[in-house]
Amino acid sequence: MGETVFFSMVTLCILVVLWWGWKVLEWIWWRPKKLERHLKEQGIKVTPYKLLVGDLKEFLSLFKEAKSKPMNLSHDIVPRVFPFHLQTILKYGKNSAFWFGTTPRLYIMDPNLIREIMSNKFGHFAKIKGFRLARYFIGGVAVYEGEKWAKHRRIINPAFHVEKLKRMLSAFYTSSNEMVNKWEKLVTLEGSCELDVWPELQNLTGDVISRAAFGSSYEEGKRIFKLQDEQGELIIRAFQTAFIPGFSLLPTKKNRRIKEIDREVRTLLMGIINKRQQTMKVAEASNDDLLGLLLESNDKEIQENKNKKNVGMSIEEVIQECKLFYFAGQETTSVLLVWTMVVLSMHSEWQVRAREEVLQVFGKNKPDYDGLNHLKIVTMILYEVLRLYPPVLSLDRCTYKNIKLGEISLPPGIQLMLPIVLLHHDQEVWGEDAKEFKPERFAEGISKATKNQVSFFPFGWGPRICIGQQFALTEAKMALAMILQRFAFELSPSYAHAPTTIITLHPQHGAQIILHKL
Repeated sequence: MGETVFFSMVTLCILVVLWWGWKVLEWIWWRPKKLERHLKEQGIKVTPYKLLVGDLKEFLSLFKEAKSKPMNLSHDIVPRVFPFHLQTILKYGKNSAFWFGTTPRLYIMDPNLIREIMSNKFGHFAKIKGFRLARYFIGGVAVYEGEKWAKHRRIINPAFHVEKLKRMLSAFYTSSNEMVNKWEKLVTLEGSCELDVWPELQNLTGDVISRAAFGSSYEEGKRIFKLQDEQGELIIRAFQTAFIPGFSLLPTKKNRRIKEIDREVRTLLMGIINKRQQTMKVAEASNDDLLGLLLESNDKEIQENKNKKNVGMSIEEVIQECKLFYFAGQETTSVLLVWTMVVLSMHSEWQVRAREEVLQVFGKNKPDYDGLNHLKIVTMILYEVLRLYPPVLSLDRCTYKNIKLGEISLPPGIQLMLPIVLLHHDQEVWGEDAKEFKPERFAEGISKATKNQVSFFPFGWGPRICIGQQFALTEAKMALAMILQRFAFELSPSYAHAPTTIITLHPQHGAQIILHKL
């Protein structure tokens, strides 16, 4: 009897080992090769598969090499910020794929296919999930799908209505005014000074989002910004091992720090939210900021749907939306402004034209909402900077069922990369001058410039287009107008042109500008 039990246990252990062995083999070899064969049968070229790691080693090597030295002063930034993807497409063509670990990731370079994916009317394409640590950085409406996304978008929408945006203009002005006043004091008796404007603009947009989103000063919010910046760098490094199952669960120093930051940010935000809820109960709070408008809209949603399940947002969900406010609200606009100042320093003739327009519309007076909307040249410049230096370099989606995309048949488990920066610099789409700064291409608006193609999408496109797009553009116009009213500026000899990616497109060595007081 004992021997029978023993042999049964041995047999069971062998079967378990064989089963796990089969599952591992399927994961690291059979499934990848099956997907590879499916793509190749449809004429899609795929980089050679390397067991488990895919193309990570080459990706990191090329990225490290590109970051090791600044580039020439030009707008041809793709070789520096996207070296692996550029090399892959040059070698295999636009209709190709590479390996992210054990999963093929297909480049989507056709504007018509991008339109189909971004329209996503039937929910055929989902955001890529599976990178557990990313949830400690960005959440909320940016990552939700289906009904949950629709509910959150519906609740948040009122906060970004144009009439609400007009009320936030005073926050944009106050923060911008504090910055340019500080700059004026730094300018010497000779009328000029050198300044790294990158941290200045980060502080500006941090101050704006604190005032506009939470009605607090930058002093109250700066701890969150500092933590979010550190979190972004940690997440980027962690992403390099995202293809290894379970790695995010290991108690490494990096993983522990990511979770510590998340706890501290949540505590800080919870304090802000609780304070606001208390003041709203006694009708002391103004609901002109994003948090007030969000809580007000959430209460309305709950009251109007009392008899339904899962209505409104929980406090945890409000925290996630606040984290998104902080990141997107600060990051996108600071990136847009810093590259705008760099580009206008390189193209002084456009700086002069922009200043002339600002002075014609406002003189030296405080910019107002209607006037900002009439800044045609400034708008053209901002669009062209977003084309050449998009804050986010790519968007990713994945298939979760069999789907037809154009003439391509895709099974579940295929990842799709929509490389924004490659599309924005594509000569086949924009012409031979695609790598040149020519704001006049937007003189008649985005539709005319793109010939109604989805080839310009710095804020995304379709139903999921960034809800804060007008917030960011209006803030950028306000800050730029006030800078142009008071200063002329040029690149310092110490400036090193080195765009690089830390979640968004940063100047690796800062942005040293010489300011001249007008």
